[in-house]
Amino acid sequence: MGSRPRFIDDLSRAASDAPGPHSLDPLSDVALLDAYSRTVIGALDRVQQAVAFISVERRVAGEPPGRTRGGTGSGFLFTPDGYLLTNSHVVHNATHIQVTLADGAKFDADLVGDDPGSDLAVLRIGSPEPLPHVELGQSSSLRVGQIAIAVGNPLGLAQTVTTGVVSALGRSLRSDSGRMIYDVIQTDAALNPGNSGGPLINSAGQVIGVNTAIIPGAQAICFATAIDTAKWVIMQIFAHGRVRRAYIGVAGTTRPLSRRVQRYFGLSSESGVYVMEIVKGSPAALGGLRTDDTVIAIDGQPVQDVDSLQRTLDASKIDRPANVTVLRGAQRLELNLTPVEQVS
Repeated sequence: MGSRPRFIDDLSRAASDAPGPHSLDPLSDVALLDAYSRTVIGALDRVQQAVAFISVERRVAGEPPGRTRGGTGSGFLFTPDGYLLTNSHVVHNATHIQVTLADGAKFDADLVGDDPGSDLAVLRIGSPEPLPHVELGQSSSLRVGQIAIAVGNPLGLAQTVTTGVVSALGRSLRSDSGRMIYDVIQTDAALNPGNSGGPLINSAGQVIGVNTAIIPGAQAICFATAIDTAKWVIMQIFAHGRVRRAYIGVAGTTRPLSRRVQRYFGLSSESGVYVMEIVKGSPAALGGLRTDDTVIAIDGQPVQDVDSLQRTLDASKIDRPANVTVLRGAQRLELNLTPVEQVS
């Protein structure tokens, strides 16, 4: 028989010289991490201890009194004294809410306020010691393509991490209940049932959104409520226990305005809200608003994106005539309509 090929001898020698599975220097592993891995790990280190597993018991319509069903989701602490943010649909109609923190500690939680309009809810747990909590970022400064990291408990698998990018901004999303959720971040960071209410974070470990929904059957199309909207909802809940909103009945998306359009109409705003859908019989429909219109102001207050539209339609606009400025083709129009109170 001929001599053994040299490459087999080289492989044997390399295997005998290689360190055993438990003899690697941990520092050498860190040094080998690429920049992306270091970024993700660093971001997670800032938030993971504040991400919670939420289990609920809720009433079920049409079933005998006292019968409940269980459900689970995610949430995160945003203050050291025990306030958590989660999705409304995770805790809506719950008779009992239990929060389990990353260290295994369990707490009964109280519902501070629930806002189905943004699919957000605030919970409170009691603890004698300060609790780990996240830092809230700014969704207004996001750019399409930047890193997005989702943390949560999909299908009951605690502390699951998925990564991706911000795929689009300023989306509108109709929830399973039929409500329209505005100023939604689209991401391809994978979400599954149970991720709802968990944080979507940036590379600095700041929360930029609250994971909300997926499109069944689609791949890599997931959504999170923008954190700027969440901050406003939190303040409303702290002040009033709920959120009162004016409603006009449109679904839209943020759309940049070309320099030519800005010059032609003498606009200072660089964007507006493009109307994609109008609810039949709504104030928008009765006031003459049409699909393909672009809303740029309400009562003279600029509307640059979906978030600013939502903020403009606050409780002060309910049942009061409002002037809506829109662009329609080559026309700038002033429409009059009367917002009504949004029913949760």
